[in-house]
Amino acid sequence: MQWLKLPGLSDYKETLVLMENLVQEVASGTKPDTIILTEHKSVITSGTSATSADIVGDTEIPIIQIGRGGKYTFHGPGQRVIYPIIDLKKNPWNSDLKKYLNFLHSWIIATLEHLGINAHIRDDHIGIWVNQNGIDAKVAAIGIRARKWVAFHGVAVNINTDLTNFKSFVPCGINDLPVTSLSSMGVNITLEEFDEILKKEYYNIVKIL
Repeated sequence: MQWLKLPGLSDYKETLVLMENLVQEVASGTKPDTIILTEHKSVITSGTSATSADIVGDTEIPIIQIGRGGKYTFHGPGQRVIYPIIDLKKNPWNSDLKKYLNFLHSWIIATLEHLGINAHIRDDHIGIWVNQNGIDAKVAAIGIRARKWVAFHGVAVNINTDLTNFKSFVPCGINDLPVTSLSSMGVNITLEEFDEILKKEYYNIVKIL
């Protein structure tokens, strides 16, 4: 496994090109499985099931259509975006996309548990959720795709993200539950500190699959 951390705030379109190239290289066996860690310049991405009805306000943030599943979501400063480019034909995945998705859930939940956050998944909505003020709030969005059994796109965890950036659209098509961040739950941690826990838990979870 190769970890690739992009410096500064990365341009979404440039990162997408990097990710697409890595998908081809991992599929051909010329590059190892790679996990990109990045923090994007502000952008709203539109997945394959997004509809214009989910844009509910004006925004100066650029909107980009992409090939991942899902609807609209925001990427920007204060958010750790994780793009695992992984060959799912290999062990322990064995061409099982559901197993990989369950792994992503377990990975992020275990990482948040280190910070005293009891996170969970829901049957009706994808993503990672926490109970905040008596209701569920999404702390991490998940949107994946696979090509030639190589998984790409991934997870966005709100660390200290400005949550007002989610106000101009319906995040992931969910209009009755809020979005939250670690900082709004009183957890103050840098992205670098979060990465250290994330890497440790990756290997812990993979080891027991």
